[in-house]
Amino acid sequence: MPEYIYTLTEWPEFRWSQDALLQRLSVVRHRQGRLIGRMESMGFSSRAEAVLNTLTLDVLKSSEIEGEILERSLVRSSIARHLGIDIGALAPADRNVDGVVEMILDATRNYAQPLTKERLFRWHSLLFPENKLRLGKIKVGVWRDDVGGPMQVISGPFGRERVHFEAPAAERIGKEMAAFFDWFNSDDGMDLVLRAGIAHLWFVTIHPFEDGNGRIARAIADMMLARSEQSSQRFYSMSLQIRQERNVYYRSLEETQKGTLEITKWLEWFLDCLGRAIDEAAGTLATVTNKARFWESHTTVSFNDRQRLLLNKLLDGFEGKLTSSKWAALAKCSQDTALRDILSLVECGVLVKDSAGGRSTSYSLRGVESSQF
Repeated sequence: MPEYIYTLTEWPEFRWSQDALLQRLSVVRHRQGRLIGRMESMGFSSRAEAVLNTLTLDVLKSSEIEGEILERSLVRSSIARHLGIDIGALAPADRNVDGVVEMILDATRNYAQPLTKERLFRWHSLLFPENKLRLGKIKVGVWRDDVGGPMQVISGPFGRERVHFEAPAAERIGKEMAAFFDWFNSDDGMDLVLRAGIAHLWFVTIHPFEDGNGRIARAIADMMLARSEQSSQRFYSMSLQIRQERNVYYRSLEETQKGTLEITKWLEWFLDCLGRAIDEAAGTLATVTNKARFWESHTTVSFNDRQRLLLNKLLDGFEGKLTSSKWAALAKCSQDTALRDILSLVECGVLVKDSAGGRSTSYSLRGVESSQF
């Protein structure tokens, strides 16, 4: 078995170069401040919309990293329901989606509360409300026991598996997690953004649960980032950025876990990834700003419920072309009603007919920078 960092005698006394990280940390902190400042200058409804968009992406992408695909409408509705945000018709509640949402919200909204064993057990139970897994049931709300063998992260086809990581023996988990909780809940003066990167690495190296360790590690990092900003409102998603950089993320994690306790390279990657996540949030801000400007510029127009529903979908940037048949399907109305809805919007200058030819006529928003429907 390779020598992992948790086998080293000085574990978990991580080391890093302050000089190497100083510039990166300063840049990230500056970006954090600018983004939060821009968001706080927006109106309450626009800010709520930005938080809703960010948390929706965070839940979707954190699950996607682990190969679990959630339905966007269910996630968005669950978050809106939990936060009391009015988005019109809500999708039906789903226990699996609600569990992930509750975990993320507890981590970010209650960031100042201590992290405890009981809290993590509850998070784990929320992730697996029906205790279903493709290969059988798992033990939920307890530390793993390694009855079936050591906890390993593997890839590759059966018979040619590659072991990327083997976690500490289950008998060590209680002691390891007690040390982690003591550190996480203490204040040693270290910058909290750096602590977020260390917390992620430390927790996922202990790998205390049978499943769900990656999602919980990202929630723990988000919790520490919320502490760093003294804000429960999330305007950027680390999980979205990690999903986009998944191969680099796993490679960096594996190299660090098989290296020494000098973790400067891991923290460099974490800070760079965080910076890119904050930059990515500019797209969310632009969407929310465009949406707010659109509705403010059309306060004199009377829209019916179907029109508001479809216009919001257009403003949110769904892919494809808007046609009367698609309008009818999404608004659950007849083709004739859909066409009347569209033509009335064309008449008042909200929609324009696309010039491109095709089998069916399509329409776009006038004067709004947004993705195609």
